[in-house]
This record gives sequence, C-alpha cells and structure tokens, in this order.
Amino acid sequence: MPHTVRRSIFFLLAAFSLTACGSIMHGRSQPLGISSTPTDATVTIDGSERGKTPLIASLKRKDNHIIRIAMQGYAPFEATVTRKVSGWVWGNLVFGGVIGLAVDAITGGLYSLTPEQVTGQMMKQGASLGTVKNGVFVMLVRAPEPGWVKVGEMERE
Repeated sequence: MPHTVRRSIFFLLAAFSLTACGSIMHGRSQPLGISSTPTDATVTIDGSERGKTPLIASLKRKDNHIIRIAMQGYAPFEATVTRKVSGWVWGNLVFGGVIGLAVDAITGGLYSLTPEQVTGQMMKQGASLGTVKNGVFVMLVRAPEPGWVKVGEMERE
C-alpha cells in the first residue's frame, strides 16, 4: 500500500476517533456516591444488589437507574437517577458534527447522571417525618426508645 494511502487512512481514522467528545472526555459510565443514615444498608441498583453503604457505584450514562437502600427495621429508601444531556454536546456540534453526536448517543457519552450523590435518610419502620417552618423536623413514632430524652410534648386544644 502506498505511503500516501496509509497516511490518508490514518488521518481518517484519527478524525473519526476524535469526533465523540463526550465519550472521550468523561467516558461511558459515571461514578455515583451512595450513602445512608444509618450506614451499612443494602444497596440495590436496577434490581441488582451492589453492596452496603457507603459505596461508589459505576453506572452507565445512557440509562436511568433506580437506587434502593434497605435495612432491617427501617423503611426502604428509593431514588431515581436520571440521565440529562451533557455540556459536551456542544463540543460535538462544533468539532464532531453528526458522527460525534451519534457515537456519543450510542455509547452514552452524550449524557450525565443526576444527582451525582444519593443519600438515603432511613426512617425506623412505623415513624413518619414532616417539616415545619425554619427547618425544624417533627418526627412521630408509636413508642419512644428508652434512651431518648424528652424535650417537649404536644397537647390537643
């Protein structure tokens, strides 16, 4: 094969490999931090058990994901991690054109997952939580635990 033909093929392949900005810049998967209070809760992602909190999971960018955090004696916590179009789409439009856009859409490099961190606040089963003004939390439980300190009492009028 003549030198000029090999050189042309090389430059053509290089151009195609550089057109997918999102795939090159941040890859096909994204790390997602998952934590809970209390810790050591079981994490399930899209129906597959992944470990105990806290953990960092590598999730495919092209899919939405359901995160479930569960622990015996606590109500389970669920969150949805959704994909959104990444800012790298502009790099594709400027440098890669339609080919770069297509490659990133297929590989998932076109997307970012949000939120980037999932924190599950585990509630004891049988408890409910509500908020009132100024960020004060009101927790209702059927029976207090022996170590709790009484700080007030609500009365009916």
